Amino acid sequence: MLLYNVTVTIDLNASEDWLRWMRDTHIPDVMSTGMFISYRLSRLIGHEHNDSEIYSVQYLIKDQAHLMRYQEEFAPVLQKQTRERYDGKFAVFRTIMEVVDHNEK
Repeated sequence: MLLYNVTVTIDLNASEDWLRWMRDTHIPDVMSTGMFISYRLSRLIGHEHNDSEIYSVQYLIKDQAHLMRYQEEFAPVLQKQTRERYDGKFAVFRTIMEVVDHNEK
């Protein structure tokens, strides 16, 4: 299994709206693609940025084939929606991690 990790730094003045939009719209849209098993949304505490919040969304995915399909078929539209809504108010980077062990059922 893989974790598709999306780390977002969002301006403080947009963070409440962004969080609500992520919970109500974006994450449900991502999950409705059927490519992911589950997700976890976390907020970084104790960072150095006084003018922003930092969040990590980790999507659990079965394998590389599902991730590639997501990136090719679904990600461009979903990422465009985010850019259009929060242009100039966020920075994002994405990483892919292999799950080597876990205790979740």
